[in-house]
Amino acid sequence: MAKLGKRTRAAREAFAGKENISIEEAVTLIKANAKAKFDETVEIAVNLGVDPRHADQMVRGVVGLPNGTGKDVRVAVFARGAKADEAKEAGADVVGAEDLMESIQGGTIDFDRCIATPDMMPIVGRLGKILGPRNLMPNPKVGTVTMDVKAAVEAAKGGEVQFKVEKAGVVHAGVGKVSFDEAKLVENIRAFVEAVSRAKPAGAKGTYMKGISLSSTMGPGVSVAVESATGN
Repeated sequence: MAKLGKRTRAAREAFAGKENISIEEAVTLIKANAKAKFDETVEIAVNLGVDPRHADQMVRGVVGLPNGTGKDVRVAVFARGAKADEAKEAGADVVGAEDLMESIQGGTIDFDRCIATPDMMPIVGRLGKILGPRNLMPNPKVGTVTMDVKAAVEAAKGGEVQFKVEKAGVVHAGVGKVSFDEAKLVENIRAFVEAVSRAKPAGAKGTYMKGISLSSTMGPGVSVAVESATGN
C-alpha cells in the first residue's frame, strides 16, 4: 500500500472525527486544509432519497450562485443570423449551426455549456449521444433552449450551475473556490441546496435529503448537518 504524503495525512487527521458539522465549520475546515498549488474548487454532493430510473423521481434544475463559481465558463451557442450575432455580443465562445455540429461530431468539445435557439434543435438532436452523457445537451427545462440567447449566455458566464441526479441518487456540483471568503461560500452552498430542495420530484417518498458532504478538489470530504445547509 502506498504511503500517504504529509499533506494528505495532515488533512485526514484534521478531518478525523468530524461528522455532521455545521456548514460554517465545514467551510472553515476545507479552506484551512486545501493545500494544492492551484485554487481548488469547493464541491458539494447531496445524497437524495430518489431512484432516477423512474421518471417521476428525476431531479434536475439550475441555480444562479450569488457569488459565482470562480470558474471561466466556455459557452457554445447553436444559432443563426441575428441570434448568432446576439450570442457573440453576449460573450459566447463558440457560435455556429451545421459547422458547429460537424466540429462536435469530429470530437471537438471545447465548451462547458451549450445553448440553442428552438429552431436549431433538429441539428442539436443529432448530437444527443455525444452531448447527453456529458450533461451538455440543451434543455428548455434549464433555460438552455431559448430565444433569449443574451440572457442565457450571461447567466452561464455569471455563475449559473446546472445539476442533475446521477444513477446512485447523488447530485454534485462545484460551488466556488477555496479562495472565496467563507461567508460567500456558505451563501453559495445554501443557494445550491435550496435549489435542489425546490426540485424535489412528485415521486420522492420518505426522506428527500439524506446527506450532504463538502470537499475541495484534492481534499477529503466532510459531512454537513442537513439542517445547517437548509436553514431548517
